[in-house]
Amino acid sequence: MDRVELLKQQAGIEACNFVSSGMKVGLGTGSTVKYTVVELGRRIAEEGLQIVGVPTSLATEQLANKVGIPLIRLSECSHLDIVIDGADEFDSEFNLIKG
Repeated sequence: MDRVELLKQQAGIEACNFVSSGMKVGLGTGSTVKYTVVELGRRIAEEGLQIVGVPTSLATEQLANKVGIPLIRLSECSHLDIVIDGADEFDSEFNLIKG
C-alpha cells in the first residue's frame, strides 16, 4: 500500500472514533470513506456497535451491505447524527470544498 493510500486508510478508520451506538450515520462516497465503511462493519461484527447508515451512493450502499451495516434511506429518518465523507479540497485555513 502506498503512502497516500495508507493515509486515506488511517483517516477513514480514525473517523469511526466519532461514531457510537444508537447513531444514524451518513456514509459518504470515495476512496477514503470506503475504509470508514469497512471499519464500521468490523465494529458492528466484533464490538456490537449498533448503528444505521444512510449511504450517499450505490457504491457505498453495496459496500455497506457487504460488511453488514444496516441501512435506511434519508427519507426514513428525521436527522443524521454524523456524516462522514472525504474532503475534495481544502486550503491552509482548512476551508473545505466538496464537489
